[in-house]
Amino acid sequence: MSEATPRIAPLAPPYPPEIQAQFDRIMRGAPPLLLFRVMAGHDRAWDKFRAGGLLDPGPLSLRQREIVIDRTCALNRCEYEWGVHVAIFAGPAKLSDEEVRATVQGDVNSACWSPAEQALIAGVDALHARATFSDAEFAVLSAHYDAAQILEIMLLCGFYRTVSYLANGLRLPLEENAARFPV
Repeated sequence: MSEATPRIAPLAPPYPPEIQAQFDRIMRGAPPLLLFRVMAGHDRAWDKFRAGGLLDPGPLSLRQREIVIDRTCALNRCEYEWGVHVAIFAGPAKLSDEEVRATVQGDVNSACWSPAEQALIAGVDALHARATFSDAEFAVLSAHYDAAQILEIMLLCGFYRTVSYLANGLRLPLEENAARFPV
């Protein structure tokens, strides 16, 4: 991490046993992210934050989920969370370097996306810009995704906009091993 410090102090180890157990479960043995350490210092916020998590297997594939999350974080200029997700999930989600770059610098017409992925990007962009879909945008999404998947897309966009607010508002320094926005 950089030398900068977040606006709200994170928990420092050793962590209370219950918090350590939560970190272990979430991080699978890796050190807890700075965002988690800040949130875990505030019981209500931490409980609500953990309850909103959408990283469990859901109706979207890992690849689809990560396209939605990465694009949402990029649109919110949240390099912190975008970088964590790219570092951890881009490989397993089989996102190429070009596709990762396109989540930040591309648009719905980027040639790297399939028609279904272009519909995802268009949906994320619409929610970011207007907090809704036009009838035409919803029809395009519906041609590729069922109701459960569309609800998941909206939930992911909302949750990761909130995560972006947290990371940006707290001025979290970037995680050491996280990806960086393309130049």
